[in-house]
Amino acid sequence: MSTDQGRPPAGTVWREGDPVAFRSFTQVGPLDLEFGGHLPGVTVAYETWGTLAADGGNAVLLEHALTGDAHAAGPVAPGQPTPGWWDALIGPGRVIDTDRWFVVCTNVLGGCQGTTGPGSLADDGEPYGSRWPRITTRDQVEVEARVADHLGVERFAAVIGGSMGGMRALEWLVMYPDRVRSAVLLATAAAASADQIGTQTAQIHAITSDPDWAGGDYYAGRPPTRGLGVARRFAHLTYRTAGELDLRFGRDAQPGEQPHGTTAAGRHEQAGRYAVQSYLDHHADKLAHRFDPGTYVALTDAMTTHDIARGRGSRADVLGAITVPVRVAGLDSDRLYPLSLQQQLADEIPGCPGLDVIVTPFGHDGFLIEADEVARIVAETLAAEDRSCC
Repeated sequence: MSTDQGRPPAGTVWREGDPVAFRSFTQVGPLDLEFGGHLPGVTVAYETWGTLAADGGNAVLLEHALTGDAHAAGPVAPGQPTPGWWDALIGPGRVIDTDRWFVVCTNVLGGCQGTTGPGSLADDGEPYGSRWPRITTRDQVEVEARVADHLGVERFAAVIGGSMGGMRALEWLVMYPDRVRSAVLLATAAAASADQIGTQTAQIHAITSDPDWAGGDYYAGRPPTRGLGVARRFAHLTYRTAGELDLRFGRDAQPGEQPHGTTAAGRHEQAGRYAVQSYLDHHADKLAHRFDPGTYVALTDAMTTHDIARGRGSRADVLGAITVPVRVAGLDSDRLYPLSLQQQLADEIPGCPGLDVIVTPFGHDGFLIEADEVARIVAETLAAEDRSCC
């Protein structure tokens, strides 16, 4: 993948002049960051569905995960490389009924699909690149609160998110307790565990060790897609389960390939791939064509530093101060965010009725795949909001 006149590969970083697709934009001003950095200006790309009620009481905020964006529902379009990541749940007559609810989804701070991030142009007209400051989940939520101000939303009926999106939903409950009436936290945690820190920093290292990384200043040249591919392969293994991979692929060779031999030159190299290798190669290649490596590093680092109790006292005290209804759900086969982490949230948030366990063979990705179970939890949350406000 190469660039043309200093622009990143098509689809990986949205820039002004690219097709807008379904995005709207707002400027949310300068931003002082939690770890001491500063952004002189922040643009946010967002999408909305439905109409905000006159009293502003029907707004729902959706929080996307690591490689998602603001396009939670709708088709692929010029300038929008992926379909809506929760399309089955959002729309007229669906679980998140846009005839009833005003739905908001932003592209997160540090993102690459319209919101200011490492690939965005700084005031000097050059990409931030190596100058991009370190950001945290709290910085991202502050930006989202400013978008809510822009939209006229004083309080969300519900904030809903999974994985990285669940981290931001949890931060909303702590940073802006008077602006959230309920929440759904899916496959997430109060803080990054040692295991998550290890797997996430290893992925960052894979990208920053790629010679094409160039310290982060690669936007006028060749992007570090090899490093991004390694990171994606590693991440994808943590998103799924050993049992599912064994069932789908076992030790099978990729059709037409022979992984047991050597190359024609006789070198000690694999001549062909196992089927599971081809599967991981496919996902790595897909991501390289739609996602910026700099964003992957920035957002993965923000997940690594996630800790709801940092600077606030004990975790139990912070979670114990949440007073609104909260549904917490986990996936029984999730090896990246195991159930013990959601059980901790369910036990320590007073407004949680207990942990919802979703049975799935798909591991962490189950929060996106098991649409019926997730829909049930979301529907019950929104139905309770309807009863409480009417």
